[in-house]
Amino acid sequence: MTEPELTEEDGLRAYARVFNSLDVAPLRTILAEDFHYASQMVFSEITSKGEFLEYLSGKLEALRNSSQPAYAEMGTIGTFRRNQPCVILAQPGKDDLVALVLAKVADGRLQRLDLCIVPPPQSARRSGEYPGSSSG
Repeated sequence: MTEPELTEEDGLRAYARVFNSLDVAPLRTILAEDFHYASQMVFSEITSKGEFLEYLSGKLEALRNSSQPAYAEMGTIGTFRRNQPCVILAQPGKDDLVALVLAKVADGRLQRLDLCIVPPPQSARRSGEYPGSSSG
């Protein structure tokens, strides 16, 4: 019996679980070795699974030590003539939207995540679902 194909939504749900639980584990097994992460707020792109996991571990440690929690909510955004799943990031409150995260999946692995401020997170359709958190 074969495992079901990983979808963009699956990858994004795992990413949201990471932020809502402050644990990198949900992403470890689904990232491609040549995984890429880009942010519209940072010039250089991360171009490997190892580099991204190291970066993300540091970010989660900073959040654990912060008095301002972050929230990752599932949503959809109309881009490139289709509705696609996204994660809506908010900090310090659930209505303080700061960015969207979009995903690309290929060959059964999460290939890429893009953190975007354009389109604005306020343009996404919110679901109220916060994977990995006690509130959703």
